[in-house]
Amino acid sequence: MTPKTFSIGELAQKTATKVETIRYYERIGLLPSPARTGGNYRSYASAHLKRLSFIRRGRDLGFPLDEVRELLRLSDNREQSCADVDRIARVHLAEVERKLSDLKTLRAELRQLVDQCRHGTVAECGIIEALAPAQ
Repeated sequence: MTPKTFSIGELAQKTATKVETIRYYERIGLLPSPARTGGNYRSYASAHLKRLSFIRRGRDLGFPLDEVRELLRLSDNREQSCADVDRIARVHLAEVERKLSDLKTLRAELRQLVDQCRHGTVAECGIIEALAPAQ
């Protein structure tokens, strides 16, 4: 039985990834170049689908491409310690928590501005005033 292969469009659809993004991942080495058909079309194997799904999930979790690359490298050696994977995830988690803290502060500031709105004219708008540079 012949293994299942996918066109780039099928791979894109199965992973909710744009065709241009798949080509980009190939160019930067995250996704290996696929075999080509007799008509010179890309022919992706199930390994490509699995790897691209991994990349997409990593990106969905906010990992930068360099960290996704490192996680892929680590995942290719299944017998090694997962200490480096844990380190990467912990550093990323700390960054996510920092961003959440910043967003909570931003939300509080915006809420205060919105709550102070008196629904007057723009000339006396506290939100506009808060956005305007100090002179």
